[in-house]
Amino acid sequence: MAQSPEELAQTMIGNMPEKTGKSLAEWQKVVAASSAAKHGEIMKLLKGEHGVTHGFANLIAQKCIGNLDVGDADLVANQYRGKEGLKPIHDAIIDFVKSFGSELEISPKKTSVSLRRKKQFALIQPSTKTRIDLGINLKGESPQGRLEAMSGMCTHKVKLTSVEEFDEDVRAWVKEAFARAE
Repeated sequence: MAQSPEELAQTMIGNMPEKTGKSLAEWQKVVAASSAAKHGEIMKLLKGEHGVTHGFANLIAQKCIGNLDVGDADLVANQYRGKEGLKPIHDAIIDFVKSFGSELEISPKKTSVSLRRKKQFALIQPSTKTRIDLGINLKGESPQGRLEAMSGMCTHKVKLTSVEEFDEDVRAWVKEAFARAE
């Protein structure tokens, strides 16, 4: 079973001293001592001046301004309200990508879940009541079969209506996109 967003955040907070050199409380003091008040300003401070990776910077910024308390779990739950039949597809994708290691960043948004390494490599979006569009970044690849061209945040997408459709082909495309997201 996939970790909840709260569990993922707690794991990141636990790993923060090793990965960033400071605990969450120490980073909150750094932010408090600066003039950064908005999310974007905090992100710029942490990434630009302190070299913190995007996922940790985002978590620190959210904790500093209290946005995480709104709940990443609530963001995901709201995406699947009225689309509960799609949640097992989402969970299968999350379970699969979690095997990619510690560089993986799972970032729920209002209408989608962004999957990042150093840059976004995939996007899980429940587009209709019966379909998830799995955006995949495979720049330079020609659309083929179920791998359709897409514009915007990803270069391609695969339409998924069941867990079975998240098959070896789709898993291979996601794994390739992750490998390229360095």
